Amino acid sequence: MQARFPVAFIGHGTPLNVLDDNAYTRGWAAMGAKLPRPRAILCISAHWFTRGTGVTAMERPRTIYDFGYRNLRHLTYPAPGDPALADAVADLLSPIDVVRDHSWGLDHGAWTVLLKAYPAADIPVVQLSIDATKPPQFHRELGRRLAPLRDKGILILASGNIVHNVECLIRSSDGTPPFAWAQRFDQWVRDKLVERDWDALVDYASLGADAARAIPTPDHYLPLVYAVGAADPEEPISFPIEGIDGGCMSMRSVLFGHA
Repeated sequence: MQARFPVAFIGHGTPLNVLDDNAYTRGWAAMGAKLPRPRAILCISAHWFTRGTGVTAMERPRTIYDFGYRNLRHLTYPAPGDPALADAVADLLSPIDVVRDHSWGLDHGAWTVLLKAYPAADIPVVQLSIDATKPPQFHRELGRRLAPLRDKGILILASGNIVHNVECLIRSSDGTPPFAWAQRFDQWVRDKLVERDWDALVDYASLGADAARAIPTPDHYLPLVYAVGAADPEEPISFPIEGIDGGCMSMRSVLFGHA
């Protein structure tokens, strides 16, 4: 019997990471080497934030340059799509109306990580959008419904940042110490993950000033909620990558189900 595949949440940070050999990109590469090879990857990225729910259903998803850095446009990630997986995702999320999308592709929350983790780009990749009109509990439930994919060799890869406040980001120097509130919230999330307190993680908006600063908009946090939804409280949790970049961007990554 095939072992249940892990779930990963990746802190992807700036797309410029893809040009670097740093602790974060080396961590992504190490994860790709350490994990079993998936049959396909379902990516839930902060950067496909929509009204309604969509899933990419094309044979060849394009590489999307959803940023202003022209020095990255020579990079591509030509992984195949998987229309059959898109159909399976839609079936699992029924009766929610999931649109089979043929226009999106792979945004930087997906391809910049995958280029380091699986550089051959030979594993099929499908993206699921995040419905901006729905509350966190809705997204947790979708993660729960997607969990059976783990038994079919599918890697559920959620990509965002636990702390993501670009208004506070310090871009000019390396080794910027984290703001105290960013460090506190990142540690709080780590503690709640270790405690398996999923309810607290989903109800983050009730946590006061640190949460409000760490998550001024929900797009980068909600991928973690999907990962939590797809996880089993009894399975191991590890943190292969930790750190806060630019003072206020948590690069923490979380693996569920792989020691």
